[in-house]
Amino acid sequence: MSRIFFDRDLDTVAAYWRIHRKDGVTLGFTTHDRDIWFGGVLHRAAPGMLPSAIRKSIDLADDEAEVEGALGHDTIRPGDLATGRFDGARVETGVIDWETLESASLYSGSIGSVRQDAAGFSAQLQSAKADLEIDPVPRASPSCRARFCGPGCTLSSAAFTIRSTVVSVDLLANTVQLDLANHTAYSLGELRFLDGPQTGLVMRIVAERSGKLELDQLLDPATAVGQRVLLREGCDKTVATCASRFANAINFQGEPFLPGNDLLAQYPQPR
Repeated sequence: MSRIFFDRDLDTVAAYWRIHRKDGVTLGFTTHDRDIWFGGVLHRAAPGMLPSAIRKSIDLADDEAEVEGALGHDTIRPGDLATGRFDGARVETGVIDWETLESASLYSGSIGSVRQDAAGFSAQLQSAKADLEIDPVPRASPSCRARFCGPGCTLSSAAFTIRSTVVSVDLLANTVQLDLANHTAYSLGELRFLDGPQTGLVMRIVAERSGKLELDQLLDPATAVGQRVLLREGCDKTVATCASRFANAINFQGEPFLPGNDLLAQYPQPR
């Protein structure tokens, strides 16, 4: 039988919420005055963290929620917010009895946007119903719609992923040079730091320039030589590359030989 909360005048109930970041870190917080351990996660007492009212509806509209907090907490630092560690993180919030540890989840979703000022931060949450607003119908395109080594592509990411180390860092150009014989294959790929201040963060490789990889996110000034990275090759999503480089043209998710709009809109002209 599930617990019924707030069925008495005085109840031992506190709010909790969990943040599952994309870099693999899970953070837990509670409005209780002491830390609470349950579900394999330590929920830290977080005075100044204010979950707002949650609006849930039976229609397909997004359920709105917001959480506000102070930047003084050890686990939420301005630098982490600025580097996007909380962008797109999965969020769960609910209530828990701090004596029996019985809990009930009230809301789950993801962080849509984070606003930061001198006093603290506020995060706008999106429920799972926000995914229903995405149009799932694919559009015809000359380039491949599939994510490299993702669904539809069918290639194994393990076959195109290696570990390497940082040889040099250029903060001005936002590039890194790795312990590789050839950097060209990793243009348009992904780089994930395994060491240093940006551990766990995944960055897109914009281009390869003279043996260095330019990244789409700013490097932390503490990025140093010798730090390890996980590197995955990239694909320019053309059928020529898919056929010649990966021998995977049979799974190409695009229409490279369709006539363009100009040809379809033509009509006979008198001579």
